[in-house]
Amino acid sequence: MTIISPDDLSAWSGGVWSGVPRPVRGVNHDTRKLRPDCLYVALRGAIYDGHDFVVQAFQKGAAAAMVEASWRAPEGCGPLLRVADTRHALQAIAAGHRRRLRGRIIGVTGSVGKTTVKDLIATLLESAGAVVCTRGNWNNDIGLPLSLLEMTPEHAFGVFELGMNHPGEIAPLAALLRPDWVVMTRIGPVHIEFFPSEQAIAEEKAELLRALSPDGMAVLAVDEPWFDLLCARTPCRIVTVGRTAPADYTVLPTSQSPARLLVRERDGRIAEYRLPQGSDPMRVNALRAIAVAREARIAPEKIADALIRFCPAPMRWEEIRIRGVLWINDAYNANPLSMRAALQTFEKMPGVRRRWLVLGGMCELGIHEDAEHKSLGWDIAAGDWAGLVTVGTLGAKIAEAAAAAGWPSDRLTPCADARTAADVLRRHLVAGDAVLLKGSRSERIEEVLSEWRRMETPTASESEGDGARAE
Repeated sequence: MTIISPDDLSAWSGGVWSGVPRPVRGVNHDTRKLRPDCLYVALRGAIYDGHDFVVQAFQKGAAAAMVEASWRAPEGCGPLLRVADTRHALQAIAAGHRRRLRGRIIGVTGSVGKTTVKDLIATLLESAGAVVCTRGNWNNDIGLPLSLLEMTPEHAFGVFELGMNHPGEIAPLAALLRPDWVVMTRIGPVHIEFFPSEQAIAEEKAELLRALSPDGMAVLAVDEPWFDLLCARTPCRIVTVGRTAPADYTVLPTSQSPARLLVRERDGRIAEYRLPQGSDPMRVNALRAIAVAREARIAPEKIADALIRFCPAPMRWEEIRIRGVLWINDAYNANPLSMRAALQTFEKMPGVRRRWLVLGGMCELGIHEDAEHKSLGWDIAAGDWAGLVTVGTLGAKIAEAAAAAGWPSDRLTPCADARTAADVLRRHLVAGDAVLLKGSRSERIEEVLSEWRRMETPTASESEGDGARAE
């Protein structure tokens, strides 16, 4: 647990103490998850003001609270660190703490797969030392400093995710993190609503590469878009991964299970790995994590053992089998890249009688919104699906484009909400079918499965296996 002295906190933040605090053990901004003896940070947001919960924080055992200098403290407050701006002060404290860390810091960014790659890397590195990583997808100017403050000088590795949806957001995060290694996931038109082009997104992501020192390392995919641009922005050694082109770590073709991964290393050595799932995104995500682990001198045998134990985060290609129907809950988020990757993997899944698509829209596409949904609808119309069920107004754009491309009307159902979509599926699904749930986070496509479960009223014996992960 991170222990920070009151003197360091005031020096790093530029704040002044009111009251005499004891050393704090950790930093938190949410009283619902507050641990005793931590520093509570009162952040102002669009909906809530953290200053309203300062007294509650002390009641829950906070050692101190960091507040704005002008805030008037009510009765019941303990020691207060008064600063000009609590958000900026949190970042300053994290920057001061970063200077004390000895472990290797690994930054992960890109357009898709960041959280899974970060979790995979952390899992594989555990056999080489203590690891701390970003909690969930805490990858912004609040989440990153809070995650960084979880790392102690005793940790061998820190694996941190950096995200953005506006220009200019990566550079300050990169300056805070000061990564030793960087892993770049695939870049594409994600959050393009606020960018003039996909190249502008690539340049923004490349800010993390620019933060590397000459003795650092970057892991880049040689067969993905913007490879040349990313190489040009990298000031240090580059380790390449590839699926369709030779690289330092190259996936070899195999006709066996998609969960089997053969990787040839730069010296010609071939290692075999078994993945927890055989989706195409999982294969490329695992390849990046394997490259990091091998560069950290972890033996392939230890990597293989860790991969078998890896459990992806919820709603990321989560396989759930209920009374003979396989549900693929990939509804955590969606964009043009991840949508097509999910469709390609779903189309190739063996042992499926009929494949159903339940799709919501893709958000934050700006002026590209209509074109991207239309393009997706055209692609779907060329596939062999049992049915297409869309949810919401953006989902309806996919349905409209599929219909215009010749998709049969009797296998197309635009729905206003999750309950209506669930009712459609209740009337059509049979044992042996599979359903893909996919859409942007705000679309909450996973609620279709929740509604379907509520409509189905299984007997006690039928429900014993509900929710179990497919083997």
